[in-house]
Amino acid sequence: MDWNVVVSVHQDGFRPAMRALRALGAVAHSHFHNVLLVAVDDPLALLDEIERQAGLDPALAGAISRVAPATQCFAFRSVAEFEAGAKAAVPVWLPRLANRSFHVRLHRRGLGDVLRSPDVERLVDEILLAALAESGTPGKISFSDPDVVIAIDTVDDRAGMALWSREDLARHPLVRPD
Repeated sequence: MDWNVVVSVHQDGFRPAMRALRALGAVAHSHFHNVLLVAVDDPLALLDEIERQAGLDPALAGAISRVAPATQCFAFRSVAEFEAGAKAAVPVWLPRLANRSFHVRLHRRGLGDVLRSPDVERLVDEILLAALAESGTPGKISFSDPDVVIAIDTVDDRAGMALWSREDLARHPLVRPD
């Protein structure tokens, strides 16, 4: 499935989450415990709708742990292919990262023999720092109240990436990139 949203559910939350998500888009089980994959036209609109419904339905609010919409997705089979996909994804974010602090977080499911979280986070940090320096708008890494967080979710050989500002994270409590 070419997903663009990963939804993590709490223990015993699988059924209510699945029921709600089926009404909103194409949903698939992943082979990872309590992880659902969703394909929709607008992943950010899906996030808004899940949060709206969770505000109305306590069972759904208790079911969903994290929603990870991806605005950039790509397939990979090696670190080199992952790096190429990440390099292709970042140019669209450079204006939002210009002269700002950020860090990268990877939520990896599968392919532990191919990707290591600290290595991938460092790799994407370096890609972003180099691109920002080249554009004359340097950024800096910060783990303490950064302006922006780049969230990467992988499920086996597919990656989804999204950029979240401090304001986005305050507005969307289900994103939880860190």
